[in-house]
Amino acid sequence: MNLDRRDFLVLSGTGVAGYLAGQVLPASPAWAAEAGEKVYPLVDIGPVSGLPVGAAIEFRYPDEDSPAVMIHLGEPAKDGIGPNNAVVAYSTLCTHKGCPVKFHPERKMLICPCHWSTFDAAKSGNIVIGQASQPLPQIKLRLDGDLVQAYGVDGLIYGRHTNIL
Repeated sequence: MNLDRRDFLVLSGTGVAGYLAGQVLPASPAWAAEAGEKVYPLVDIGPVSGLPVGAAIEFRYPDEDSPAVMIHLGEPAKDGIGPNNAVVAYSTLCTHKGCPVKFHPERKMLICPCHWSTFDAAKSGNIVIGQASQPLPQIKLRLDGDLVQAYGVDGLIYGRHTNIL
């Protein structure tokens, strides 16, 4: 096949564009499963109705070795769901040394008792103060009617190379 300069540039550009699209566009769970990649499970946590402000419901996600907490803040939160977008969830393993953080409803913060790293529950688990250098991994939530479901994680859970083992 003889390629002139124009054909070469068109084919090269198409190849580069295809490669970049594959890097940027997220794979669907169906594609990921076909490729042998592990995908996040869909886990029912509980109903959003009747969840009192300040409630902290413990659960495990994405597996039994991953403690997490769902919180009703009572005010809008980044990536929150439910009434007033006030329900969020986070891994409870501190990103500094993996100690279990606890939710303090009076401050609306998750605080690590080991080295006092403090994370803002309304702002994607961002660090307020302390030894941690990364925000808490936020559990992605969605509503199926009244039922809160976890379907993914933003950020890497402490002590792991990947969130799905």
